[in-house]
Amino acid sequence: MIDVALNYGRGTLPVRFADPIEVTVIRKPPMPVLANPAHAVQAALGHPVSAPTLRQQARNATSACILICDITRPVPNGLLLQPLIRELLDGGLESGRITVLVATGLHRPNLGVELEELVGDPWVLKTVRVENHHARNDSDHVDLGFTPSGTPVKLDRRFVTAQLKIVTGLVEPHFMAGYSGGRKVIAPGVAHQDTITTFHNAHFMAHPKADNCILAGNPLHHEQLTIAAMLGPVLAANVVIDDARRVSFVNFGELIESHDQAVAFVEQYVKVPVARRFKTVVTSGAGYPLDATYYQTVKGMVAAIDILEPGGNLIVASECSEGMGSQEYVEAQKRLGALGADGFLADIGRKRFADIDEWETQMQLRATKAGSVFLYSGGLSAGDRKLTGVRTIDSVEQAVAQSTRETGDAHVAVIPEGPYLVPVYRPAN
Repeated sequence: MIDVALNYGRGTLPVRFADPIEVTVIRKPPMPVLANPAHAVQAALGHPVSAPTLRQQARNATSACILICDITRPVPNGLLLQPLIRELLDGGLESGRITVLVATGLHRPNLGVELEELVGDPWVLKTVRVENHHARNDSDHVDLGFTPSGTPVKLDRRFVTAQLKIVTGLVEPHFMAGYSGGRKVIAPGVAHQDTITTFHNAHFMAHPKADNCILAGNPLHHEQLTIAAMLGPVLAANVVIDDARRVSFVNFGELIESHDQAVAFVEQYVKVPVARRFKTVVTSGAGYPLDATYYQTVKGMVAAIDILEPGGNLIVASECSEGMGSQEYVEAQKRLGALGADGFLADIGRKRFADIDEWETQMQLRATKAGSVFLYSGGLSAGDRKLTGVRTIDSVEQAVAQSTRETGDAHVAVIPEGPYLVPVYRPAN
């Protein structure tokens, strides 16, 4: 008998695996933890990657805009923002000329207590403007033309017109763009809905390299780099955290080179080779804040499928404390139920602009094509459960026991951290 705690909500979900189940727990290799993260941030600002220091650049600047990820990402903004802003102030930039902009993409804005939690530092809220991006507000955006592949590029005016452009973010696996952070905080982070719905359409999403931990040949990554290049120089503060959300790496500098360094670091830990596939795999939605909606839960499904035996059972635990997600996503899930998988894919394949959030439904179909998906969630209503497009369960333990009986295989893989780790099937020679 073995007990494993899955990331779930703001805590964990304990799961007991009774004999004769044989459990393989898949975790990252131990990551280094910075003894003094605040000192590491200052060191990174003092020795930027392929760029002058921020303080030097602030001396000749009249404005600055700092992008931060929205509440769905556990970025340690309380560690990053004040040092960045103080560098700008020490360089002579007035506080009234500095904006912190929440890169919401097409997600809802973060307001009130939630904004305080996101920023993580009352001093920041008192010192500079902190505002949300609104992708649907046409007048908030500057039209920069089109990428060579035809994506219309419209970005938030506050970022485009700022003399100093800075992004912050967590570098971790991302099931479409390869890795999060860097250029992704710009697009979709502060992009107009036309930009987002173009490079999230079915053509982009169906590409085999639009996947976790892949940058080379990934069409989303390429499009994001192209969009970022239309802005001129951009700076980035990149952070990597371990499974306990302690800071393991931080750097600062030119957007692409600093992000590449962060990716090279994190890739050593998040891609975990596994020598066999399993007929039963248990994973999580990564815990709060990522598992607050079913929309984000899809990431946990997709991240696990490389080690799922074709036709096997994938069991996901995700709290979904805020329900399904956006109303647009709910409508996409309804269409999935009405049209079926093949009909849904045929429908979205005809569009230049994706309907908002239907790309998450498309990604879910990767998982349901690989096997049977089961969801444990304490936050979804009975009506929401019908919209998931997967089988809902009341007990992870019971679902595992039933799966091992039906498959005749007692071996079970467990991924407590969910999509922050990507197991890769690499059979032993």
